[in-house]
Amino acid sequence: MIKRHRRNHSPAFKAKVAIEAIKNEQTPAELSQRFDVHPNQIADWKRQLLKNADHTFSNGTHTQQEPNEEQLHAKIGQLTMGNDFLSKALGRINDPRAKR
Repeated sequence: MIKRHRRNHSPAFKAKVAIEAIKNEQTPAELSQRFDVHPNQIADWKRQLLKNADHTFSNGTHTQQEPNEEQLHAKIGQLTMGNDFLSKALGRINDPRAKR
């Protein structure tokens, strides 16, 4: 049995296949044979294209939710506590009384 290596398809190829699947002019099996891609993969690419189609017409503005001030202060506090703990722990390593 010949082992098939994993293929990486370009975004342009994925879009082309997904658009053909959306047109419904051919069955998934026919598209699979035509593009040499598994029918489940074609269905996934079609689903991704339909899910993200609204981003195409968004004028380049992405609506990413920024963390609020409370979340940022909490993260700063968490990182500060971790740094303090590690600096104390590392200081004890060089202590002659430290267990080895």
